Amino acid sequence: MSMADTERKFERVREILRGHGVLVAFSGGVDSAVLALLAKESAQRTVLLTVDSIMLARGEIDAARRTAEELGLPLRVVHVDELNNPGLAKNPVDRCYFCKRELSQVWLSAARELGLDLIVDGTNATDVQGHRPGARALAEAGVISPFKEAGVTKDEIRAFARSRGLSVAERPSMACLASRFPYGTEITEERVRMVDTVEQAVRDLFGVECVRARYHGDIVRIEVGRDERQKMFDVDKLDRLTEIAKNAGFRYVTLDTQGYRTGAMDEVLSRQ
Repeated sequence: MSMADTERKFERVREILRGHGVLVAFSGGVDSAVLALLAKESAQRTVLLTVDSIMLARGEIDAARRTAEELGLPLRVVHVDELNNPGLAKNPVDRCYFCKRELSQVWLSAARELGLDLIVDGTNATDVQGHRPGARALAEAGVISPFKEAGVTKDEIRAFARSRGLSVAERPSMACLASRFPYGTEITEERVRMVDTVEQAVRDLFGVECVRARYHGDIVRIEVGRDERQKMFDVDKLDRLTEIAKNAGFRYVTLDTQGYRTGAMDEVLSRQ
């Protein structure tokens, strides 16, 4: 893919945004940050909206606020109790559909209140791979994914972020904490806090950037970035991690030797 081809893709994104009042579904990650920057440059008006929920890993709201400030754009934060939604809490295979449907209603309500006519999210062309039931909910609500429509990939978004000097250019992707649970395992506030505690401990102790703590009953299975696995072999730190995980409510702590991969909890679906 040539630079000219990539630039044509980003120009297509600008065309989608141009002339609109835009509400950006904003996580503070690289995808939504680049989309917000393009909206700032192309749209008539841009407002960012972040949903604060127990499904967000610790520190994500503060990170979103910092990124919004860096971009110079107004940020609205709305709290949602997603565990009140039985379609999400029961954790069926199409859990993401129920989650995105609820979030879409929050975005739609905010857009109406603010007088904005276009709601966009940072789903990109790379994201269409794998099990993505949430995409149906976005389409039903009329939420637009400009990167996906223009064929912009994750690598292209990161390269754009680097070229603009955005602080989030290399930030690892962060899926909501519901993705840490096998389908059919009920998601509760206590269990969410258990995995969040372990993930934060791994970051603090080992200095890794990409980590997932997968819940398997009394076992927590830890994935870290494949190029970060060597950081995990410090006996004293492992002992401390074990102590923290057990205090959080787990009985056993395991390290997944494959490391992090997108959609690890979806691997069971391919065997059915």
